[in-house]
Amino acid sequence: MRRVYLDNSATSFPKPHAVTEAMVSFARDCGASAGRGAYAEAIECERIIASCRQRVARLVNAESPERIVFAMNCSEALTIAIHGLLNTAPEGTHAIATAMEHNSVLRPYNALAGQMGLIPEFIHCDSQRGLVDPDDVRKAIRRETKLIACVHVSNVIGSMQPIGEIARIAREAEVPFLVDAAQSVGHAEIDVQSLGADFVAFPGHKGLLGPLGTGVLYVREGMEDHLATMKEGGTGTISEQAVQPRTMPDKYEIGSHNAIGLAGLSEGVAWVLEKGVSNIRAHDERLCEIFLRGIGAVEHLTVYGPRDIAARAGVFSVNVDGMNPGELAEALEKDFGICTRPGVHCAPLAHKTIGTHPKGTCRLSFGPFTTDDDVQYAADALAKIAEKTVVGR
Repeated sequence: MRRVYLDNSATSFPKPHAVTEAMVSFARDCGASAGRGAYAEAIECERIIASCRQRVARLVNAESPERIVFAMNCSEALTIAIHGLLNTAPEGTHAIATAMEHNSVLRPYNALAGQMGLIPEFIHCDSQRGLVDPDDVRKAIRRETKLIACVHVSNVIGSMQPIGEIARIAREAEVPFLVDAAQSVGHAEIDVQSLGADFVAFPGHKGLLGPLGTGVLYVREGMEDHLATMKEGGTGTISEQAVQPRTMPDKYEIGSHNAIGLAGLSEGVAWVLEKGVSNIRAHDERLCEIFLRGIGAVEHLTVYGPRDIAARAGVFSVNVDGMNPGELAEALEKDFGICTRPGVHCAPLAHKTIGTHPKGTCRLSFGPFTTDDDVQYAADALAKIAEKTVVGR
């Protein structure tokens, strides 16, 4: 049976051929750890990591490659920022996020509420489009507010938050601003300097087309002075010093790097740079149009999120009357070979916002290798399942 992968919000697939080749080459020909030797292979590992850092910095227009901190994934990158800013804050410190956040923000906020008396506030979002009103964020800021976090693109319904406006509000209030760009980097243009965010976290294995086990935290110049370390250890640099280096990015990167993963990530970013994010975004918008047109007249099928293409990305949540999301996902794979993800997608407040908690939805998410035909095939499959379900009742 034909296989159609529509779970790119979890991890992108397939990857560019160069990603796999770079990882195989590293394992076969290099295999060393950066900063742990003066021999050729160790120096080559350093070069590979430096090249990856430079490419990521170029993609998001960071001030310099040193602003790019590597992490295991986006969740770890977000945790570095959240805990680094708030762990030592006094009881009663206030932090803002939206109701569309992933658990990668919700859980650290709620953990800190129990550990040090943080007061988290999750701003209401529109139930139809999942968008926050920036003015509501402005009104929520207090003297005790020490962080504003906002997801750029919802991993549930694809809505794109007005992060530029929120960044301006945060800057005016002199409150650090953290962007969760897990679903947007590589899919939409992000210029961190123009945006004005203090921190931007994103994975390497989604829109950047790298392997699992790679992630990034962008730290605006000077913000490292306000961001405590959550982990300390060897860096391969300034080894004579018994305390963690203060230099970037060593301050937040401990132990040997996931060099084989970064070798792959470097080639994924190179592919995105060569293709052009604007072209990838245009492709995503076309797929959204095809999908919305294809399911527009389907009865007993609910599609959540914005219908305005400019306000969304290729992440769609759907439900069919009379089926739970798991049954729908099973039917899509069993009968049509379409791979999707059912459930609450690690975003319980988002599902409460759109009225699908606790059962969740079935999510379809597109990537740069998703074709027009793939999306039309999925829309037709949903129509057939919806019709069959209704007839069978």
